[in-house]
Amino acid sequence: MSEWQAIILAIVEGLTEFLPVSSTGHMIIASALMGINELPITKIFAVNIQFGAILSVVVLYWKRFLNSFEFYQKLIFAFIPAAVIGFLLNDVIDAMLGSVFITAVMLVAGGVVLLFVDKWFAHAQENKITYKNALVIGFFQCIAMIPGVSRSAASIIGGLTQGINRKAAAEFSFFLAVPTMLAAAGYKLVKDLLKLEISDIVTFDLVKIRNSFDVITADDLRLLLIGNVVAFIVAMIAIRFFINFLTKYGFKMFGYYRIALGIALLALLAMGVDLRV
Repeated sequence: MSEWQAIILAIVEGLTEFLPVSSTGHMIIASALMGINELPITKIFAVNIQFGAILSVVVLYWKRFLNSFEFYQKLIFAFIPAAVIGFLLNDVIDAMLGSVFITAVMLVAGGVVLLFVDKWFAHAQENKITYKNALVIGFFQCIAMIPGVSRSAASIIGGLTQGINRKAAAEFSFFLAVPTMLAAAGYKLVKDLLKLEISDIVTFDLVKIRNSFDVITADDLRLLLIGNVVAFIVAMIAIRFFINFLTKYGFKMFGYYRIALGIALLALLAMGVDLRV
């Protein structure tokens, strides 16, 4: 993977991670078009540049993260479903992540849902999120373990079902991304890049931990650093754009976009284009 390819992937990640369009689908297309979808570093890179996207949320909403202990309690409530289900179904989730067909189908299905979300939840006007709301949103977020669903879309819709307005639901989705993506990216970093098992860390096996860092090359670190910086900057811009656009226009345009993207993926698969990840 070259620096320019790393920058392009990071831009795609930053633009799509917090929008309800599925960053997974976009990363698949971008890496396939650049011919790097089968490189071992690509999957590791795609997961770990999420750290940059996570940091953008913390920087933009730093006052919220210093607000109160109750804020973190609600995030924990919302994070628990993903932590439990993700741990129990890790192998199933990994298997689905390799299916471009599932990603494409869910892009289309999710797009159809977004066409009607504004009408279905026009009554949602509440801006305060309770512990019960947070837990429900957390369960909705778990639907995004199916590739192509979009973590952002699932969690926002979860908030809307609880009567939360679009702006508050979207912002809580951003906040929930911090522990969720941090856990997922951290786990992948340990497992795929450092080649460690969780047991090695729990038992504090110094030999294995020390040896694992020999697996990382200087080039890997350089690309990851570039990717995280670019993803951080682009994600900050994307979040601001999304909040303003969502407040004014709703979800329908994202729905049409998802449907077009999903159909494009299905067409590429039908033509025999290799989109494996």
